[in-house]
Amino acid sequence: MEMIVNFINELDGLVWGWPMIILLLGTHIVMTVCTGGIQRKIGTAIKLSVTKDTEAEGEVSQFGALATALASTIGTGNIIGVGTAIYLGGPGAVLWCWLTGVFGIATKYAESLIAVKYRVKTSDGRMQGGAMYALERGLNMKWLGLIFAFFAAFASFGIGCATQVNAIATVCTENLGIPTWLVGGAVAFFTALVIFGGIKSISSVCEKLVPFMALFYVLGCFVILCINGDFLLPALKTIVTLAFQPGAAAGGLTGGGIMLALHYGVARGLFSNESGMGSAPIAAAAAQTRNPVRQALVSATGTFWDTVVVCAMTGLVLVTSIMKNSNIDISRVENGGVLTTLAFDQIPYIGPMILVFGIILFAYSTVLGWAYYGERCVEYCLGKKALVPYRVLYIVVAAIAPVVALDLVWTIADILNALMAIPNLVAVLLLSPVIMKETRKYINNLDAHSNEAVPVLNTEKEDVA
Repeated sequence: MEMIVNFINELDGLVWGWPMIILLLGTHIVMTVCTGGIQRKIGTAIKLSVTKDTEAEGEVSQFGALATALASTIGTGNIIGVGTAIYLGGPGAVLWCWLTGVFGIATKYAESLIAVKYRVKTSDGRMQGGAMYALERGLNMKWLGLIFAFFAAFASFGIGCATQVNAIATVCTENLGIPTWLVGGAVAFFTALVIFGGIKSISSVCEKLVPFMALFYVLGCFVILCINGDFLLPALKTIVTLAFQPGAAAGGLTGGGIMLALHYGVARGLFSNESGMGSAPIAAAAAQTRNPVRQALVSATGTFWDTVVVCAMTGLVLVTSIMKNSNIDISRVENGGVLTTLAFDQIPYIGPMILVFGIILFAYSTVLGWAYYGERCVEYCLGKKALVPYRVLYIVVAAIAPVVALDLVWTIADILNALMAIPNLVAVLLLSPVIMKETRKYINNLDAHSNEAVPVLNTEKEDVA
């Protein structure tokens, strides 16, 4: 077992070395330039996200697609993930995580644009899209689309299910005394109730759950930042300084230099907002939208809320808490989850409960969102006949996830993130001329209807099966 763990850790270090970091951040910067700094349109994008576009084709509303995507991104990556980044990479990782989000807005916009542009409609009226269809229809590279779908389907069991249920089980057992096997069974049961209803059922639940859980958690962070107000500016200075050089700060905080901070900051940033991974565009492709740019802007707000706002607040909460409470011995903290728990303990009486219910809601919503991503990728590879077996296996993984070692699961999730991000980033970069053309065409006329018909995908063989 030790040999396997060592191999997985070495593989994680390999896929998340400098080449991957350069590819990811480089794509973020290239897309920022190609889209003319699309981040400047974030205000317009937020307005569009709460505007219905019922005149257009699609299965769910623009907000429903966004909520489904946010459900999968606003998860344990925002809470435990940021804590893990600080624990392993030092406070400087927070800056790289945040910058990954700022520039990642452009990549999320770009990958969602091509997902909508190259989407197809099944014979039973369902919208299908994502990196696999962009690679197949936009670049005639179906083989690479199959590779993306293969890795994404497997990733759904790790990043989307096992890590999330494991996190739920950990907080429920430590704070509420609930046995892990019971937590796994409960999550599996409630997941089954939703995912068998498809995207409409998933988006309906996410539309109600996401705004509530995000507001609930952000208010908790705001209270802690008020409590730690005197350490806010020193924390910001520490984060920026330790992002580039090794050193130490108050509360036992240390930074190992730019490579460590970059590694864990970028890795957790991608895990958190999924910009460049190709997952969220799968939900974007199902949206009712009159042109690709309109939904691409809406999708881009997901990265803004997830990383630029929520992850930044979490990072500041953790760093200010450690600097304020000198009794926290950072060398004795076992993992990022414990670090986050100690920070929320500062809110008398209700602090631990805010964290507990925040993790439960965040993680459960991620389980739902990733179930949809996995379904679409499995259907792309194997056809509609594979959906029921996939759903059953997904539920089984949810049931047994609490007994899996969390650190190992996080590492495997990191590896799968990188492996599915590579073909998606290839699609984004090679289709950048299309992205620029579509942006120029619609960015100043967002109400314009696309005159391109959505092709119908024949699924009669899978339906019979």
